[in-house]
Amino acid sequence: MGAPSRRRARTAGAIARPISLIITLLTTTIAAAIPVTALGTTSAHAVVPEPPRPAFYEAPATLPGANGAVIRSEHVTFLLDPLDATSLVRNADRILYRTTNRTGTAIAVSGTVLVPSAPWVGVGSRPVIGYAPGTQGMADRCAPSRLFSEGIEYEGLGIEGLLQRGYAVAMPDYEGLGTTGVHTYMDRVSQGRATLDAVRAAQRLPGTGLSATSPVGLMGYSQGGGAAASAVELAATYAPELRLKGAVVGAVPADLAKVASNLDGGLFSAFAFFALRGLSASYDLDLSPYLNATGRAAMDSVEQDCVFDLFDHAFTRSRDLSVDGQPMSELMKREPFAAIIEAQRIGTIRPTVPVLVTHSALDDTIPYGVGRAMARSWCGKGANVSFSTNVAPLHVGGMAPHIAEALPFFEARFAGLPQVGNCWLL
Repeated sequence: MGAPSRRRARTAGAIARPISLIITLLTTTIAAAIPVTALGTTSAHAVVPEPPRPAFYEAPATLPGANGAVIRSEHVTFLLDPLDATSLVRNADRILYRTTNRTGTAIAVSGTVLVPSAPWVGVGSRPVIGYAPGTQGMADRCAPSRLFSEGIEYEGLGIEGLLQRGYAVAMPDYEGLGTTGVHTYMDRVSQGRATLDAVRAAQRLPGTGLSATSPVGLMGYSQGGGAAASAVELAATYAPELRLKGAVVGAVPADLAKVASNLDGGLFSAFAFFALRGLSASYDLDLSPYLNATGRAAMDSVEQDCVFDLFDHAFTRSRDLSVDGQPMSELMKREPFAAIIEAQRIGTIRPTVPVLVTHSALDDTIPYGVGRAMARSWCGKGANVSFSTNVAPLHVGGMAPHIAEALPFFEARFAGLPQVGNCWLL
C-alpha cells in the first residue's frame, strides 16, 4: 500500500473513533467531578476566587501594540491526546498573545500552536487552521493549552487529521479561559477575534515556518463552531490581511435563545448557565437581582467548572434558579438580556470566503434548525455556502462527520478549487 493510501487509512481509523472516545472521556470523569463550594453572590466580575494559575498565563502590565502579537511562548513537552497526535508534531508551543475583546479593550489570551513534523508538500506555503475549540468550561484549569499537556483535550480528535494533511493548527483558549477574569463564553465578537488573532500569532511565532503568506482556514464545532463562524464573518474587516480560503463550522449555536430553550432542564443545562455567566461578565451585568439564592450559588459554581463537571448541573431547570420562577427563555425576552442575546446572533454578516456548514438532524443540544437558519441567512446575503446534513446520533456524534467533511473541503480550498454551494436547497 502506497503512502497516500496509508495516510487515508490512518485518517479513516481516526475518524471512526471520536464518538466512543468522547463518550468514554465524559462518562469516566463523572465520578471525578470536583464539587465547588458556591459563595452565593454573582456580580459581573469574578466573585469566586480564582486558583493560582501558572505564571505563563499572567499578562504583563503593558501589552504589545498589534493584535496577534506574541507576548510569550513556551514549548509543550507532553502534547498527548487519545489518538497520540504527539508523534505528528514538530513544534508544539503554548502562546500568550494580544487580542481585542468585544468592548475594544486590548487583552492577553492564551492558546496553542502545532506544526507537523512532515514537510509541507502541497502548493505554496504550509496552511494554518484557526481551530476554535468546543466547550471546555469556565475555569482557568479548563484551557485547552493546559489540557493538551494532561492528555485529556478532546479536540485532539479533530486536530489529528489536520496534522496528517500537513496543516499547522492555531487554537485559542478564548477570553478569560486560562487567563485572568471570567471566560466570556458565547460572546460572539470576543471569540471570533481571539480565533483570528491566534492565527496571526502563529504566523509570527519564530521557528514555525509560517508567515503572513500562509493560507488560512477556520474550523470549529459547537462553541467552536460559533467562534469559527463569527471569525469568518469578522475576518474581512478585523483581519483583512489573512489569506483566508474557507471555513468549516459545525453545530453552530447561532441563535442563543433557541439553544437555551432546548437545553433547559436537560443533560447539558450547564452550557446555558455557562453562557449566562459568561455574557453577564462581558456586558458587566449583575445577575443577582434576577436569581434566587440557589441561582446565585449555581452561577458561582459554574464559574469554576470544566466540561467534565457538567453533570453537577444536569437536569437543572432555570425556573428553579430565577427570583420570580420564570425560565431563562422568558428572561431572555426582557431587556437588557434581549439585546445582549440578539447581539450574539450569527448569520447577519456575509462571509467573503466559501463556508461548509455541518449539522446533525439528530442533534439533541443545538437544534438542527438553528444551523440551517444561519446557513440560509448567509445564502440570502450572497455567500458561498454548502450546508451538509448528517444523521449522526446526538450532538457528540455529529462531531465525527464534521471532521470527516472538513478534510476534503480544506484540500480543495488550498488547491484553489471552487466550492459549489447548495443554497438553492435551503
